[in-house]
Amino acid sequence: MGFWIGGSHRVRSPPPLQPTMNLHLVLLLAYGVGLYIGRRVQSAGDFFVAGRTLGPGLLFATMVAANIGAGSTVGASGLGYRDGLSAWWWVGSAAMGSLVLAFAIGPRVWRIARDRDQRTVGDFLEHRYGRSVRAVITLLLWIGTLAILAGQLIALSWVLHVVAGVPKPIGCLVGGLIVTIYFTAGGLLTSAWVNLVQVVVKLFGFGIALPLAISRAGGFAGLAAATPGGDYWSPWHGGGSGWNYLAVLLLFSPVPALIGMAARALHPGLANPELALPTVLMQDLPPLLGSLGLAAVVSAEASSADAILFMLATSLSQDLYRGYFRPAATDGEVLHVARLAAIAGGSVGVLLAIVSPTVIGALSIFYTLLGVSLFVPVVAGLYVRRTGTPEALAAIAGGVAVMLAVHLATGGRGFGIVSPALAGLVASAVAAGAVLALRRRRAEL
Repeated sequence: MGFWIGGSHRVRSPPPLQPTMNLHLVLLLAYGVGLYIGRRVQSAGDFFVAGRTLGPGLLFATMVAANIGAGSTVGASGLGYRDGLSAWWWVGSAAMGSLVLAFAIGPRVWRIARDRDQRTVGDFLEHRYGRSVRAVITLLLWIGTLAILAGQLIALSWVLHVVAGVPKPIGCLVGGLIVTIYFTAGGLLTSAWVNLVQVVVKLFGFGIALPLAISRAGGFAGLAAATPGGDYWSPWHGGGSGWNYLAVLLLFSPVPALIGMAARALHPGLANPELALPTVLMQDLPPLLGSLGLAAVVSAEASSADAILFMLATSLSQDLYRGYFRPAATDGEVLHVARLAAIAGGSVGVLLAIVSPTVIGALSIFYTLLGVSLFVPVVAGLYVRRTGTPEALAAIAGGVAVMLAVHLATGGRGFGIVSPALAGLVASAVAAGAVLALRRRRAEL
C-alpha cells in the first residue's frame, strides 16, 4: 500500500520483512557480544566500574551512547515534528551542560573518587555530607530513574509498532526483557562493549537517514514549502522542547529536529508526533538503509536503558544495601543484590512505560527531579567548603517542594520563561544559601 508525498507522486512503502530481519541481525550481534563479555564479570568491581580498565574509546562510546537515547531520537524528532527547529535544544542543551561537566565538575569528582575508592555519586555525597543526604538522594533517584527507563522503553515500543504492528504494552515488555537480560549479565563491562557497537550503528544510521529524509521531502526548499513558516523554523521558539564528546552531541543535536520536520512534510497527519522518526525510517528510505536507521534508533534507546539500569543497580546495592543494611557485605553479596535490583528496576520500568503516554513526558520527570535535587549539593560540595548536611538537605527539600508547587499550579507550564525545573533550581540554591548564612550568623554570636 502506497502513500502520497506533496500530492504529486506516489511512493511504495517497503515491505516490513526485510527491515525487520536486518534490524534483528544488528541487535543480535550487539547483545550477543554483551552476553559473551558478561561471563567475565565475577566481582562487584567488574560490575560497577568494569575493573577500572575501560580505555578512552570505551569511555567515549559509553558517554555518547548513554546520552543519545529515547529523548534525543524519538522524542526530539517528535518535538521537531510538532515545534520545528527549536527541538534542537533538547540535545544541544545537553551538549552545553556536558562542557561544564567535562571541565568543571567531572575532573574534581573523579580525583576524589580515585583517591577514596568511591564508585557512585552516593559515595561522594556520604563522604561530603553524611548518610542522611545519601539516603534522600538515593530514594529520589530511584523515582526519577524509573521514569527515564520508562521513556526508553516507550520509544522502543514505537519502533516495534511501526515496524511490525506490535502493540505498545508488548513492545515495552520485549524491550525491557532484552535490556535487563544483557545488563544483568555484566553490568558496566557488558554495557561498555555493547555501547561501542551501538554508537557505530547509531551515528552511521542517522548520518545516512537525515540527508535521505530531507531529499525525499524535496530538499530544504520542499521542506520549507510543506511545513509551517515563521516560528517553526526558529531555534529560539518552543521552549518545551571532552571536546570529542561535546562535538558529537552538538553535531547530532539538529538531526532529530530536522528528521521530525521532514516527517511533518511527508506525513502531515500523524496522530502521535513521536511516531515521526520510525515512520520516516520505515516508509521513506530504501529497505536496507531504513533497517539500519531503525537499528540505530533501537541501539540509542537500549544503550540509554542499560545506563539507567546501572544507576538503579548501584543505587540500591551500594547506597542502600551496603551503605545501610550490611556495611560488611562481601563483593559477591553486593553483586547479587545489584543484579536483583536491575531485574526489579527493569520490571517496574516496563509497567511505567505501559501507562505513560509519551517519551518526553516520562523523561521530563527524571531530568527535573535530578536537576533540582542534585545540582546544588554536588556543586556546593565541590566548591563551597562550609557547605554541610543542613545546607544539602535544605537545598533538596526547597528545590523539590518549589518544583512540585509550580508544576501543580501551572499544569507543568511554569510562569513564562520560568519552568518548574528552573524555579526549583533557584529555590534549591536560595535554601542552601539561607541556611549557610544563618549558621554563620549563629557562629558569630
